[in-house]
Amino acid sequence: MRDMIRILKALSDETRLRMLNMLREKECCVCEIIQVLEISQPRASHHLSALYAAGLLKMRRQGLFALYSIDWANLDGYAGDLVRAVLKGLEGSREAGADLKKLKTVQRIHPECTPITAA
Repeated sequence: MRDMIRILKALSDETRLRMLNMLREKECCVCEIIQVLEISQPRASHHLSALYAAGLLKMRRQGLFALYSIDWANLDGYAGDLVRAVLKGLEGSREAGADLKKLKTVQRIHPECTPITAA
């Protein structure tokens, strides 16, 4: 039950839902997320850390980059169903659509990309 509570808490925040929506499209670096959502690096890292701790994300390191994506391989049963339901619910959101449009225009900041601080 604790896992379910952790997942539900992670999904109960607008910023985290917007992050998941972005991560459905592609693997993202923290710097891409902060550009799209117009939030600070510590705030982005805090939210990514909560999603990661809930088992919803996986992280891959590439040099200074921490690249995040949805961990579909480990989202079985109700966890995968919850994430799919959330993403389905975001499909009609104007804000979520704007985030995805903006995501196509942002670039990773080389080589001074935001250092790894989350998870």
